[in-house]
Amino acid sequence: MRVLMTTDTVGGVWTFTAELSRELLASGCAVALVSLGRIPTSSQLDWVAAQVSRWGSKFRFAACDAPLEWMQDNWGAMSEAEPLLKRIVREFCPDILLSSQFCLGALKGTMPRIVVAHSDVLSWAKACRSGSLPSSDWLDRYNRLVQDGLREADAVVAPTRWMLDALAANYQLPEETYVIPNGRTIDSPSRIPSCYMQAITAGRLWDEGKNLKMLSDVKSPIPILVAGETEHEMSYMEESCGQARLLGRLTEEELLEVMRQSAVYICTSSYEPFGLAPLEAALCGCAVVANDIPSLREVWSDAALYFKDSASLSSLLAALAADGGLLARARARSRRRAQQFTARKMAKSYLHLLLSVSQPVLAEHSVA
Repeated sequence: MRVLMTTDTVGGVWTFTAELSRELLASGCAVALVSLGRIPTSSQLDWVAAQVSRWGSKFRFAACDAPLEWMQDNWGAMSEAEPLLKRIVREFCPDILLSSQFCLGALKGTMPRIVVAHSDVLSWAKACRSGSLPSSDWLDRYNRLVQDGLREADAVVAPTRWMLDALAANYQLPEETYVIPNGRTIDSPSRIPSCYMQAITAGRLWDEGKNLKMLSDVKSPIPILVAGETEHEMSYMEESCGQARLLGRLTEEELLEVMRQSAVYICTSSYEPFGLAPLEAALCGCAVVANDIPSLREVWSDAALYFKDSASLSSLLAALAADGGLLARARARSRRRAQQFTARKMAKSYLHLLLSVSQPVLAEHSVA
C-alpha cells in the first residue's frame, strides 16, 4: 500500500506522524510524508534523513510552509498546499491520503481521504474561554476549511472518544468515524530508573489550553521545570511562572532526558485531546499527575493522580515528596498504563483502517 500522509512541525502531530509512518514502512507500506506550517527544524530534518537512509525509495518527504487552518493567515491553508500535494499524487500514485489537516479531506481526486482530528479550535475555546470566540473573518475561514474537509473525507479518526464527540458537537462528520489512541515507542530500561525529586511539564506554553498559569499559585516542595516555547504568532507566555523554572524549547532527546531525570510529570492542561507528553514522561518513569478533565481520565483511568486546582496540586506534590512508597506506586501505575499505548498497536489499527477504506478503490483499479 502507498500512503500519502500530512503533518505539521509545531507540536505533537509531528511525533504522531513520525511514529506512524515508521511503523507503516516496517509493515511494507510506502510512505510520502508532507509537512505543512512552519519549516522543519534541523532535528526533524535529521529524522527525515535517517528514514531515507533506511527505507530508500519507499519513503519520500516534502515540506511546505502553507499555513495551518488555526493560524491567523489561514486563507492559504488549502490553496498553498494543494499544488505540492497534487504533484506528489501524480508522482507517488498513493492509494490513500491520511491527513492531519482537516481541510485536505477536500483535496480533489479519486483517492480515498482519511482525516485525523488531533484537536480543533472550537472545542479548544470551549475548554479554555468563558465565552465563545468572537466572530471574525479568520474564524469564518477556519470553520469553512474544517467543515469542507470533514464533509468530503471518507472517514475521520480521533485519538479519544472525547475528541471525536467534541468534534461532532460542532461539525458534520462523515459516516465512518473511529477512535484510535496515539502510541509512542521510547527506548527505556527494563526497570524504572532512579531520578531527581523534581516535576516536569512540557508543551506549547503559549497555548492557553496548557493552562500553565495555574503553576503561579502552586506551593511545591520540589522543583518544577517547564519545557517549551513561550511565544507563537500573537500568543505569549510570561517569562516567570511562580516557582517553576522555564527551560525554553528543547529537542526531543533533551526533553526525554529531563523526563528520565524527573519523578513526576504534571499535566496542567484544561484542553488535551490525548496528550503525548505525559505518555512520553510515563514511559520515562514519571508518575503522571493530571488535571481532572474527561479526556485525561479516558486515557489514564486510575493510572494517574488527579487534581482540580492549584491547591489540590500543591497537596499532591507535598504527599508525593513526603511518601516514597506513594511515589513509587504512582510511577509504576503510570508506566504500566503508558506501555499499553505502543506505536505498533496504533499502526496496526491504522493499517487495518487504511486497507478497509482503500479496498473498494483498489478493487476498481484492478478490474479496470
